[in-house]
Amino acid sequence: CGGTKQSPINVDTAQAIFSPDLRPIQLSGYSLPANKQLKLKNNGHTVVLELPESLALTGGYAQQYRAAQLHLHWGSPLGPGSEHTVNGRRFPAEIHVVHYNTKYDSFTEAMVHPDGLAVLGAFLEVGHGENQYYHEILKHLPEIQEVGQETLVPGFNIAGLLPANLKLYFHYNGSLTTPPCYQTVKWTIFNQTVLLSHHQMSMLFSSLRTDDDKLLQSNYRPVQNLHGRRVLASFQTTPSLKHSPG
Repeated sequence: CGGTKQSPINVDTAQAIFSPDLRPIQLSGYSLPANKQLKLKNNGHTVVLELPESLALTGGYAQQYRAAQLHLHWGSPLGPGSEHTVNGRRFPAEIHVVHYNTKYDSFTEAMVHPDGLAVLGAFLEVGHGENQYYHEILKHLPEIQEVGQETLVPGFNIAGLLPANLKLYFHYNGSLTTPPCYQTVKWTIFNQTVLLSHHQMSMLFSSLRTDDDKLLQSNYRPVQNLHGRRVLASFQTTPSLKHSPG
């Protein structure tokens, strides 16, 4: 997993470059009917929800990408567990929705090409109420405690797992954060966070087990060196000196 374009990274907002070309991310087909069953699995590293190819990214990227799966990274009672950090701050957890370029026949084929993958990342924090969308996944975790176990989840609005505001984000070129760490991912990291209840967050790090029967916790990779890569922002991250009229 060496290389100069590895993920995750620390997003330094003072160094991020405002790019007016970054358009709002647009999702298509993300609202699924309840009769559409999705496979939820404990793969020993994380919880993975397989997504139908009818889910797509139709805006914000120059090319079309279709969804493959989503998964989560989290911490433990001892500390937060997001993969990306912002100005050195780690968040409690992070969701990754993985897509592949439609010009390739499959995720496996796409993941070795430089323009192959697009991942949407969002930070999860603790808020007051229960998050109804995350509830659709979390309530099934007791069914997949052991590695390799899987269960079926009725379809729901997958977009609800992401922030409401898809206009504000950071963008950079990086890699998968687990082996084989291919450097083929165009990353979008949303600026707005998603809120879960305290109980929901603790379900994340107290439900699943690993191969050696330990609790699956702190399943994040440390931040990697930027090696001169530029991080773009779809919005002004530093206060502008010139005032706009009015």
